[in-house]
Amino acid sequence: MIPQILSIAFLPSLATALAQSPVATPPITQDPVVWKAAEAAHLTGQTQLTFPDQFFKAGEAYFSPDSRHIIFQAVEKPAEGAAPADFYAMFVAELATDAAGAPILKNIRRISPRNSANTCGWFDASRPNTAIFGSTIVAPKSQDAPGYQRGSGKYRWQFPPEMRVVEVDFFHPEKIADGTTQPKVIAGDGTAYVAECTTTRDGKVLLFCTLNAGQGDLAVKNLSTGAITPLIVTPGYDGGPFFSPDETKICYRSDRKGDSLLQVYVSDLVRSTAGDITGAANERQLTANEQVNWAPFWHPSGSHLIYASSEIGHTNYEIFSVTVPTGESAEAPIRARITQADGADVLPVFDSTGHKMMWTSQRGAGRSSQLWIADVVADSVAKP
Repeated sequence: MIPQILSIAFLPSLATALAQSPVATPPITQDPVVWKAAEAAHLTGQTQLTFPDQFFKAGEAYFSPDSRHIIFQAVEKPAEGAAPADFYAMFVAELATDAAGAPILKNIRRISPRNSANTCGWFDASRPNTAIFGSTIVAPKSQDAPGYQRGSGKYRWQFPPEMRVVEVDFFHPEKIADGTTQPKVIAGDGTAYVAECTTTRDGKVLLFCTLNAGQGDLAVKNLSTGAITPLIVTPGYDGGPFFSPDETKICYRSDRKGDSLLQVYVSDLVRSTAGDITGAANERQLTANEQVNWAPFWHPSGSHLIYASSEIGHTNYEIFSVTVPTGESAEAPIRARITQADGADVLPVFDSTGHKMMWTSQRGAGRSSQLWIADVVADSVAKP
């Protein structure tokens, strides 16, 4: 079925409103007392989950639907004198608490093949033991794959054509980790990057980014029939999509102008009378500035998103929230700055209750990228 042509709902005052939106003065210290006080209106109980003694770097973590597990990508700490791996591996861990009630990770296990490049993990809500993620399965052939880059190699990610969406049983990862079993491929054929994947709650529809047309487009795949339906096919890199909690919308980031800047967008999903997704419409742009705004993620209420932005500086990415206008409303979104620590704070996500936020941060000792978690102050993230 031919998807409906994407329509654009312009917000006339958006660029002016966002340019004038006040943000808190960035802190000048890594002192936890300072950033905990600055973040107190939005977050409490900030706790580090991964550490440099196990991971050279870790990031992009997501909760399982019951919040008992998380999935994340990481590069393990290399042996003494050895270089760290070139690519991220995928891991699953149990989210537990210690004797004092603080969150910790237990039973961390690798679920991706050795030497493969991996990204964007997710849990299939319809099958509790199943994780999906983007994987090259084997080592990418080229170390110079095309990708997104901002200014320098520090802010870039590659699009290896071997990247496909795969699924694994994360309770039994040992055969995949040692190479005796291959993950099951559910999207992509290894000729063009296919990743950045999530599913509907019933596990029947996969939402993903594909470079089959030479640019980052968004599409859905019916996992029962194999039918693929394009959603966002505008010029530039569109990626990082997520279904809204009620599955009537998607959010995503876009380099729509081809200027290596990213903006956050939301579109409504169009469905047939049978309920099948046939396209996207009523696109709304939620950020409009000369910054990199990426990794949008829905609050369970569906009323707002959290995302990372270079607004404070490209060496100090911070997390913001932004409200989502309903229908074709021309009201400018309301924004709030959530994190306040020096160093990058990126890739934020909520658990299914909205009571926990998890993200990737460099605020810890050594300034490496590691996973953090915090309690969300009730009803705070939409306040300006």
